[in-house]
Amino acid sequence: MDLPSFLWLWRIAAWSMGLTLTGYGLLAVTGSVLFYTRSKGQEQSAWLRPLHIALGATMVTLVLGLLAIGIVGTLGEYGTLGHSVHLVFGLAVVSVALASAWSASRIAPERPWARSLHLSLNGVLGLTLTAVGLSGWQVVQKYLP
Repeated sequence: MDLPSFLWLWRIAAWSMGLTLTGYGLLAVTGSVLFYTRSKGQEQSAWLRPLHIALGATMVTLVLGLLAIGIVGTLGEYGTLGHSVHLVFGLAVVSVALASAWSASRIAPERPWARSLHLSLNGVLGLTLTAVGLSGWQVVQKYLP
């Protein structure tokens, strides 16, 4: 297929990645506030935890959308996958984001390991998002004039 026919797809991917990074930042802020209020024994805002959960669900949806865009765009352009390390980093982001969401769903007083696993996975997610962003930038450079 001709690349210009995929320009709209690359724009959606760029916006999705930007929103994913914004979501990750907002999740870090809301998660930090939740951690701080819990550790200080303060009462939490009634809206903060639902906002944190909604942001997390939105970010997972965006990451899955980015995976779909990457697969469709790469198959459309090359006919096969695996032309760069970007695929490996992308699959890592999807895996870690899904694992983080799963661990978040396990957080409860009787499962103290879930919260620390969730926090650790979020740190790894930040690293994998950085890697996929940098490798994605290299991929994009192939198409810019």
